Amino acid sequence: MRLAPPTPCDPAIVDPRGHAMRDLRISVTNRCTFRCVYCMPKDVYGRGHAFLPRSDVLSFEEITRVARVAVAHGIEKIRLTGGEPLLRKDLPVLVEQLSGLATPSGRPVDLALTTNGALLARQAARLRAAGLGRVTVSLDSLDDATFMAMNDVGFPVAKVLCGIEAAREAS
Repeated sequence: MRLAPPTPCDPAIVDPRGHAMRDLRISVTNRCTFRCVYCMPKDVYGRGHAFLPRSDVLSFEEITRVARVAVAHGIEKIRLTGGEPLLRKDLPVLVEQLSGLATPSGRPVDLALTTNGALLARQAARLRAAGLGRVTVSLDSLDDATFMAMNDVGFPVAKVLCGIEAAREAS
């Protein structure tokens, strides 16, 4: 990967094959509300698992600084992820900071979030008001028994569907 001053005809960040890199995924936490069998199984991420100490996680100011530099070098879309990003305290504050970023041509950055939806109902309106443009909800099944087996914490699909509805209402 190379960094150079951005120009309209020469993307500033390219991968080893010369493809322009326009998207940036930022993991705001490594913690999650679920223990999905394919992502954070309980036998690895059980009660005794040592997640990153909060002091080792980037602050909102550090994340915003990294994002600002990336946007100056051609990044057009920022996706907040985790673990479960809605576990990050005061996430709407970060969203507001990032929503103020603009590409060198003046277009607003496309700001998105990927979530399991467990905490979305409580936060959707605040996130939208802070400037979040899009939400992707990972949903393994609409069948409650299958969904609970996949998330391995007994979380019902109905609560995720309420979160999706809250996000739709906030849009």
